[in-house]
Amino acid sequence: MTRAEKTEAIAVLKEELGSTPFFYLTDSSTMPVSKINNFRRKCYEQGITVKVAKNSLIQKALEDAPESKGYSALFEVLKGPTTILFSENPKSPAVLLEEFRKTEERPLLKAAYIDSSVYIGDDNLKALTKLKSKEEMIGEILGLLQSPGKRLSSQITATGGKLAGIIKTLQEREGAAE
Repeated sequence: MTRAEKTEAIAVLKEELGSTPFFYLTDSSTMPVSKINNFRRKCYEQGITVKVAKNSLIQKALEDAPESKGYSALFEVLKGPTTILFSENPKSPAVLLEEFRKTEERPLLKAAYIDSSVYIGDDNLKALTKLKSKEEMIGEILGLLQSPGKRLSSQITATGGKLAGIIKTLQEREGAAE
C-alpha cells in the first residue's frame, strides 16, 4: 500500500468513524471464508456495514478525532485482525453477534463505542444486547408521560358511570314511590 493509498484509507476511516455514534470492533480471525460471508450477509440484511481495516490505519483515524470522543481507550484492543461494524442502532450489532455465536465461536467482540462510552471485551456483549435504542427510549418516556392522564381519564369515566348509576337508581326509587 502506497503512502497516498494509506492517506486515502485513513481519511475514509476517519469520516466513517466520525460520522457514526456507534461502532463495534470485532475479531473474526480463524473463521472460514464461507462463515465470514454468511456473517457479512446477515449484517447486510440488518443494515450493519462491515469493514476490515489494518489496526494502524484505524488508530491513525481515531487519533485525529477530538479528545472528547474518548477513542484513546480503544487503542489497546487494536491488535490482531479487526473488523469494524457500523450501525445506526447501538444494539443491533450486539444482538447479531450474540445470535451468530449461538452456532459459531467467532466473531469475538473486542470493543464497542456507543455515544462516547467504550465497552472493552467480549464479556460486555450481554450488556450491549440490553441497550435500548432511541426509539425504544422515546416510547417508554411517552408511555410514562401518558400514564397519569390515562389513569385520571379512567377514574373520571368510572366515577361518571357510578354517578349515573346512582342517579338512575334514585330516579327509579322516586318513580316507584309515587
